[in-house]
Amino acid sequence: MSFSRRTLLKASAATAVLGGLGAPHVARAQSAEFTYKYANNLPDTHPLNVRAKEMAAAIKAETNGKFDLQIFPNNQLGSDTDMLSQIRSGGVEFFTLSGLILSTLVPAASINGIGFAFPDYDTVWKAMDGDLGAHVRGEIKKAGLEVMDKIWDNGFRQTTSSTKPITGPDDLKGFKIRVPVSPLWTSMFKAFDAAPASINFSEVYSALQTKIVEGQENPLAIISTAKLYEVQKYCSLTNHMWDGFWFLANRRAWEKLPQDVRTVVAKNINAAAVKEREDTAKLNANLQQELAGKGLAFNQPAVAPFREKLRAAGFYAEWKGKYGDQAWDLLEKAVGKLS
Repeated sequence: MSFSRRTLLKASAATAVLGGLGAPHVARAQSAEFTYKYANNLPDTHPLNVRAKEMAAAIKAETNGKFDLQIFPNNQLGSDTDMLSQIRSGGVEFFTLSGLILSTLVPAASINGIGFAFPDYDTVWKAMDGDLGAHVRGEIKKAGLEVMDKIWDNGFRQTTSSTKPITGPDDLKGFKIRVPVSPLWTSMFKAFDAAPASINFSEVYSALQTKIVEGQENPLAIISTAKLYEVQKYCSLTNHMWDGFWFLANRRAWEKLPQDVRTVVAKNINAAAVKEREDTAKLNANLQQELAGKGLAFNQPAVAPFREKLRAAGFYAEWKGKYGDQAWDLLEKAVGKLS
């Protein structure tokens, strides 16, 4: 985490420098022609928000104060589902959302979360910066939203529990697990005969604390920054889904920007996404040791039995039918045969 703190301090220093150059600068900052809100559901210390602060400062500097991006982290403006409504209505101008939750509006957006599809990061970026990502962005635009080219990393998801480690698919039978409000998760855990409960992220800690659910699944960076290790005992490195955040914009707000401002904003957002991917990968590599020190017991189950169970339960065939042949072929082009 020292890496993340150092970056955070640098970002804060940059913001302080940009915001503290005396009265003339403050007056100019107040007269920004465009003040846009960017909302997300992640803690302030997560690499996404650290890089977003740097990005906002860079955009302000490059547009000579014309564009001011205000960041609202940590569900300050509501739950994911609230903020999805706000980005559509224009209540917020920018929002980062997991494709798995965006799928309630854009069904194709959850395809990156197909259970046990991606073996590693190289495969993820090949797909998401390539044809599969381009297909999903096309579908997002058809739904009336703008979307930046680069997807941000949320990492591979791991399974935590207060009752037992998950060593194979049989351990998921009857397991009460919190899942995000998204049909793909519910469908996958039902294929394992688990008992998934859809709960918004802002309520996860209390749901685990009060034992409404036994477990949850998230990337290590979120398990750490949201302090879920305080209410969980075991972490099974299932790597069952890769998840990322699409950087969405309200179309009317985006089209209101002059082309030169749009170019600066998009360039800085996409550059920040690439840096955040590196940060998240580094952070996840260091976090296992740190979380073990805070009492989480780790194990790494074999992937093959989980894939076999999903295949036998008809999970892959069902979702191939939902996404359609075109999207499924683009996925399998990157990851190999699933169904």
